[in-house]
Amino acid sequence: MRDQVRDYYGDVLQSSGDLKSDACCEISTPEPHILEALTHIHPEVASKYYGCGLIAPEGLAGKRILDLGCGTGRDVFLLAQLVGETGEVVGVDMTDNQLKVALEHEAWHAERFGYAKPNTRFLKGYIEELDQLDLEPSSFDLVISNCVINLSTDKPAVFNGVRHLLKPDGVMHFADVYAEREVPAELRTDPILYGECLAGALAWTDFLTIARESGFEAPDLVDHRPLAITDEALIAKLDGLKFISATVELSPAGASSACCKTTGNPFELPSPHAPSSGTCCG
Repeated sequence: MRDQVRDYYGDVLQSSGDLKSDACCEISTPEPHILEALTHIHPEVASKYYGCGLIAPEGLAGKRILDLGCGTGRDVFLLAQLVGETGEVVGVDMTDNQLKVALEHEAWHAERFGYAKPNTRFLKGYIEELDQLDLEPSSFDLVISNCVINLSTDKPAVFNGVRHLLKPDGVMHFADVYAEREVPAELRTDPILYGECLAGALAWTDFLTIARESGFEAPDLVDHRPLAITDEALIAKLDGLKFISATVELSPAGASSACCKTTGNPFELPSPHAPSSGTCCG
């Protein structure tokens, strides 16, 4: 599936407008300071954004952040502004075409932000093999991912790798797509469904099990919304299977109190957001 995902995001999709579902849509309207920061993102980077949530928690000044599946770097360059010149944002991706765009515009963004040099770094690699990259254990304050983990073929390896890289008081804050039940086996290898972040989506209950077994506390459900599938061929294939996009925060076991967490099954909770009627990325 890696080759299919690489081809889909590197060659088939030329912009976010080519997607066939609204999986890659922001859940919430960004705060004014985020909207301002987004105006400083290069248009080519922004046009190839395929995330499904807003991954920008508060209090990031001076922090060290890792972005899993960074693509062309939209979130990396957004967060580079929020951490400031003393912070650092590292992006990991396996797709040459995506990384090429990010690297071509890295110096442009540093100059745009008024920095003496880039506070960003991009690495080619697999998010299931973070231990193979030049990343120091227990060195990140925050690990993010934006609609990427569903594309992984070894999700437990991703969460275990993240746990290894987070500081003891670090946080994983990420958006992804989840299915209301296990995706049928015959759909899991469909290249279009996989590329659209649907075929590889975890059932919510399976996600809870993997997170717990990887050494994380129960998740804090930050936001969620139902997905709209607008392509008739995909609707027929899925035969009524429902999906949500959810932004979740995970803390290493023992690092946080459960008193303030919003837990529960998002398929059973009301969402403040309705599905969109079409493509809304970018």
